[in-house]
Amino acid sequence: MARTVDILVVEDDPADAELLLRALARVAPDAVVERARDAEAALNALAAEGLWPRIVLLDLKLPGMTGMELLRIIRSTTQFRTLPVVVFTSSAEPRDLEGAYELGANGYAQKPVDFAAFAEVVQRICGFWLDVNRTAAPA
Repeated sequence: MARTVDILVVEDDPADAELLLRALARVAPDAVVERARDAEAALNALAAEGLWPRIVLLDLKLPGMTGMELLRIIRSTTQFRTLPVVVFTSSAEPRDLEGAYELGANGYAQKPVDFAAFAEVVQRICGFWLDVNRTAAPA
């Protein structure tokens, strides 16, 4: 049986992770959040630990396996195909945006530098994915 959490944060940068966790604590205080520090840890949490998040917030620039590679694996694995993945990255590169959607990302948001704007983006993401969206059960 899958272990359900609300949000799986895949973020290697300690400063960005702290900022995101602070924003999540402010805008979704009841959300159960788990963090993976790289793509391999995220895959381990999903596959070996049976984690099933309501949403994955995925950074693209990760050590080792990139966020794009992780997204490709998620979308090519039957049991994870319906897992909601939103890319949350500092990249404004058109190739990253297009590549993420080509690989099946459910959304793409750029991280604002200002904390108030950052928290607003996180609140909007959580507002939809946690309050409005209904997630399919794991395959």
